[in-house]
Amino acid sequence: MIELLILFELSKKVLTMYGVSKEIRADFSVLTTPSYGTIKPALNRLEKGGFLKTQKTMSEGGRPSTYYSITNDGIKELKRLIVEPPLENPIQFLPMARVKLACADVLDVEAQRKMLRELRVKAESIIIDTQNLMSTKELQFYPKMVFDNLICEYKNFVSLLEGFEHACTRE
Repeated sequence: MIELLILFELSKKVLTMYGVSKEIRADFSVLTTPSYGTIKPALNRLEKGGFLKTQKTMSEGGRPSTYYSITNDGIKELKRLIVEPPLENPIQFLPMARVKLACADVLDVEAQRKMLRELRVKAESIIIDTQNLMSTKELQFYPKMVFDNLICEYKNFVSLLEGFEHACTRE
């Protein structure tokens, strides 16, 4: 997820590592707040992959600064990361899906439709799996409430996706 967030922020403007962190926090703090210890290695991986380029300068205070910018391959990688199939792990699915939705404006309408369809199918699958689990097990009060809440959360998410899909069909 961190690579997607970095590429998304750098698709808007050239930034230092501090600037990347600040922009991610400003745009995504309700979804995630990655540390510098996560951002720096991801910037290095993206640069090694040819998705970023760097420019080193001296700041007015005489300190070295590294500015990161996205390459054409980086734009392609950003789009690929957004439309890649959803994660199989249900714990990771919803946070990642929300980040992808928040970045979806960089995609063309057809790619948006594909992403929305895949996210909806996976969310519906999680609902069915949870309902099946609840119907085959005698659950205590707390687990039952947790799974009921999970079903509600995913049904709300499916409704959101259907609204986005409807909006895409009008474009």
